[in-house]
Amino acid sequence: MTVSIESEKLTIIRAIFADEFEAKYSTILVGGGSEPLYLPKTSDNVPAKIIYRADYLSSALHEIAHWCIAGEKRLNMQDYGYWYAPDGRSAEQQGLFEQSEIKPQALEWMFSVACGQVFRLSTDNLSRSVESPSSGLFSVAVADQAQQWCANDQLPSRGLQFLNALCKYFGLNGKCHSHYQSTSTA
Repeated sequence: MTVSIESEKLTIIRAIFADEFEAKYSTILVGGGSEPLYLPKTSDNVPAKIIYRADYLSSALHEIAHWCIAGEKRLNMQDYGYWYAPDGRSAEQQGLFEQSEIKPQALEWMFSVACGQVFRLSTDNLSRSVESPSSGLFSVAVADQAQQWCANDQLPSRGLQFLNALCKYFGLNGKCHSHYQSTSTA
């Protein structure tokens, strides 16, 4: 995708997010971050901020997915209260990371399909191969989660609202689960 097309889509994504959520949830989507970060609302006059990396569409969709999944308690905590271990995680740490990322990445995948963005599964650990055995299981778990949400109509409510808005704007039709057969074809 060229930079200008991605930039145009990002502008649309920000506008859709603002239309759907800014007033009701006092939350804004902000680009240009050196690292992604969620900052909770600190007062009635200061909205919560979902900060995505640089101006990357994939980062914005991923951070929106985390926000859509977060419950009331996590929405009041910086970065939703998640821990973060830097690159070079142990196998145990990587397993915990992947377990916590199944739902956000499944939802990010759904958002990506809706707006015509290529989805790339992220193990967020450059020292490990995406093709490692645990990553293969992770890929299957992400695909299974997307299919399960579609089959049971049980997407998180904010996730469903954003997905519907994306589908409407970008013209995606068809059965939800038919789009999520394998992360390798995303």
